[in-house]
Amino acid sequence: MSFERTVILPVDPDTAFALVTEPERLRRWQTVACRLDLTVGGSYRFTMAPGHHAAGTVTEIDPGRRLVLSWGWEGSDAVPPGDSTLFITMEPHPQGTALTLRHEGLDAGQSSGHAEGWNHFLDRLVRFAETGHAAPDPWNATPEPEDAIASAEAALAALQLVLHNLQAKDLQRPTPCAEYNVGQLVDHLAGNLAMACKALGAELADDPSLAPEPRIARLAQAALEAFSARGLDGEIDLGFAVVPASVLSGILNLEFMVHGWDFAQATSQQYDVDPGLAEYALDLARATVGEPQRASGSFGPETAIAESAGSLERLIAFTGRVPAGA
Repeated sequence: MSFERTVILPVDPDTAFALVTEPERLRRWQTVACRLDLTVGGSYRFTMAPGHHAAGTVTEIDPGRRLVLSWGWEGSDAVPPGDSTLFITMEPHPQGTALTLRHEGLDAGQSSGHAEGWNHFLDRLVRFAETGHAAPDPWNATPEPEDAIASAEAALAALQLVLHNLQAKDLQRPTPCAEYNVGQLVDHLAGNLAMACKALGAELADDPSLAPEPRIARLAQAALEAFSARGLDGEIDLGFAVVPASVLSGILNLEFMVHGWDFAQATSQQYDVDPGLAEYALDLARATVGEPQRASGSFGPETAIAESAGSLERLIAFTGRVPAGA
């Protein structure tokens, strides 16, 4: 069995090829996080939605014409990584490019399930190619995360949309973190993620020359992939302290979700986080942040807000910030 669909993109074939191979563009329509070694035999890992990771290798490359990947899912017995094959071809069309995606090596049930997913993502690809604007993916809402790593991936999806919209003029704007403007807060977040990468055995040097969104995205992807491979058991050496892995997962959730709110507030952007996801992050925060962290200045005293406040507002208040309308 196989799935096949052709869509028409209003771009030339080289641009269409970039849309399906460049991580910064893939994050706009298909992936939360993306690692891709675009060489024959190179590996890839796509976080297609929080807790769902496709992986395999690149088997053919013909820029502007064809890309072939072995395809499967981490943790799947039915379609493990590399167990099926994905063919993406591009042909010139009067309206731009005819892009055909064909997924082979599936049984009837698997083909049906993958058809739902590919139709969802191909529709998003067409909209992104037509408008150039990224829209939140409802599949990333994750009201009931599987675990703290999936929760962090969902929070990362919301953060990246905000970072993607930052402009050079925004970097000097003040943020709800009084000691940081927007540019300094990006530096702070990148530094913490680089530290997390090192602690998780996935050392990746920060690249301050990148724009904020790709700079944070590459570090976050490396940290979360390493965390997923390691798991949430045991302890992790951060260099200055040894902490339970659950503490580091809580820290990453706070880094993504709360700083996403900080950036959105600083630049007057809408910040969409599912209430269930925010509630989950608030529970992680309560297990992570105590009086020692507040005494060190990492977090201020909890802000008093109405009991009727939403879960995101209560999370923001817990970290010592003042939610809108408080």
